Amino acid sequence: MVILGIDPGLAIIGWGVIEAHRGKFRPIACGDIRTPAHTSVESRLEIIHRELGRIIEKYRPDEAAVEELFFTNNITTGISVAEARGVILLSLCQNRIPVHEYTPMQVKQAVVGYGKAEKRQVIAMVTSLLRLGEPPKPDDTADALAIALCHGQAAGSALAGYFNH
Repeated sequence: MVILGIDPGLAIIGWGVIEAHRGKFRPIACGDIRTPAHTSVESRLEIIHRELGRIIEKYRPDEAAVEELFFTNNITTGISVAEARGVILLSLCQNRIPVHEYTPMQVKQAVVGYGKAEKRQVIAMVTSLLRLGEPPKPDDTADALAIALCHGQAAGSALAGYFNH
């Protein structure tokens, strides 16, 4: 199964494509979509939609895993990220790609084994599990790969019903 993991954002959207087969994972590609600051939100959303469409067309994922929103301090930033996440979900829906959503705690639990793991621990485990030569950059890309790994592990286990919405 080819899984597209996405870490939503407005300025930087991390993405990672992996192949999951019987508990083994192989990285296919990863990167980020960046939208320019001082650009209208609608223009940034259009960039996200267009670039994500290109990624979907190129890698043809079977399923997608998207991190659920989690923000505590800045509601304005949270709304913008929610709008970007809506565009991401729409793009996946338009391409008939099943979407699975995971909280940050679920991702950390699946990848590190501890739901309150630190970012550096997640990055280290992503690097190890995917046998990467170096940690993925930026952190948003590492997070996207972690989300894909989370789904790859959950989809093949008895916990699939627990993790998937």
